[in-house]
Amino acid sequence: MSGDERGPAGGDASAATAGEGQHLGRRAVGGAAVTMAAQAGKIAIQLLAVITLARLLTPHDYGLVAMVTALIGVADTFRDFGLSSAAIQAPHLSRGQQHNLFWLNTGLGALLTVLAMAASPLIAAFYGRPELVPITLALAASFLINGMATQYRADLYRRMLFRRLAVADTSGPLLGLVAAVVAALAGWGFWALVVQQLVALATTLLVMAGAAGWVPHLWHRSERVRPFLSFGWRLAGSQLVTYLGNNIDTIMLGLRVSAAELGVYNRSYQLISAPMSQVRGPLSTVAIPVLSRVQSDDERFQRYVAQGQMVIGYSVVAGLAVVAGSTGPLVDLLLGPQWVDATDILRLLAVAAGLQMLSFVGYWVYVSKGLVGHLLHYSFLSTGIRVAFVVTGSFFGVMGVAWAMALSPLIAWPLSFWWLSRRANIPVRALWLGGLRVVVFAGTVGLAAAATEALTAGLHVVARLALILLAAAATYALLSLIPRFRRDLTGVVTMIRQNLRRRKDEPAS
Repeated sequence: MSGDERGPAGGDASAATAGEGQHLGRRAVGGAAVTMAAQAGKIAIQLLAVITLARLLTPHDYGLVAMVTALIGVADTFRDFGLSSAAIQAPHLSRGQQHNLFWLNTGLGALLTVLAMAASPLIAAFYGRPELVPITLALAASFLINGMATQYRADLYRRMLFRRLAVADTSGPLLGLVAAVVAALAGWGFWALVVQQLVALATTLLVMAGAAGWVPHLWHRSERVRPFLSFGWRLAGSQLVTYLGNNIDTIMLGLRVSAAELGVYNRSYQLISAPMSQVRGPLSTVAIPVLSRVQSDDERFQRYVAQGQMVIGYSVVAGLAVVAGSTGPLVDLLLGPQWVDATDILRLLAVAAGLQMLSFVGYWVYVSKGLVGHLLHYSFLSTGIRVAFVVTGSFFGVMGVAWAMALSPLIAWPLSFWWLSRRANIPVRALWLGGLRVVVFAGTVGLAAAATEALTAGLHVVARLALILLAAAATYALLSLIPRFRRDLTGVVTMIRQNLRRRKDEPAS
């Protein structure tokens, strides 16, 4: 623990612990504020990309690239091998260990690049589309770029240098979008999407390396990394299983429907998943280090977990409910009239994402307590539920898969906390009841949005969205007057205000 984290000389242990808790709280909330601001910027860039590229490219273009990324993305789990989370979670990490981990991730990335290139004919044969070979060859480079970036990102998170990360995480997508627009205007078709990914990744790598301020040395034989590998391979296994569960819909649709139909589904999915990834990732990288440090204090740990679910529920889940109730004008505004088939798909996927977010705090518990082996076991169970639903739904086409994605979390969500409670001391009852209150609250807000959408049919799209947002905000405000909801919201707001006030004395990271 650094000097500024210790109590005054001669102080008792409880004073030191309290001081450390306040310090961590200020760092966490400050980091969350900066990180969420950066993610808001990334979401804005992504929305701009959706609006622009959807009008320059076709559903067929998106469908072809989605087929490739759904399959080769499996290997990206092994590129990381869970070593980024292992580095962030570790109580101690020497510079030599950090450099060794860099070379491990870079080597894995290079190996996966070669394997993906070699597998390009097999991917094309799997879908029966020879045009996928050059797309796969180009996107294979993403493994090497991501491998090199892994430990730079982990180092910045570990040191809580959130401002520097914010610059990296916004500059990459912005330059990627500029490159994609130029390529699309030049008539490159689906290659614009490939260029977008590669430029964004390369830019982010360069900015993060400069922000971290170190160049990897040669391999240190005396620096042991086996404990990180032991942690990482189990986490990587969980991430792999989760990835397969998250992409089984794209894989099955790639086999059963046309590229254009898959493209419509893919755009709907990306409209939900891209912003959600920008929320989940930063929340995790702020929450996990803090929870790791208080894991031995059951009372604080449980309070943080329960509060985390409330923050997610009354913000992210409620927002997704509004999206589900306004998909008609949203699709018209963001994608254009040629994407009208995405309306009902987007509604169901928004519901699915909201239900999945309710159990997301469980992931924080698994990782912060080092229970990655148990996380792998649960991942098999939850992924099995989703795969069973999606495979069945795929026989009914795109809408069948969308319904499967929405219904499977109804089983997985309540099961997740029961499963976790057998391995860790968590407030199961508070999480279940809190989740149910969020469902009622968000569901009511979503229904108000949907009713307004139906009543405003025929109006201009901007006017419709404005009225929908007003109705949703009014419903949110009215619900907050109900005592039980008011207590939840007051607790969340009070916690945020207190920590933001304390952060005024916190030096810049």
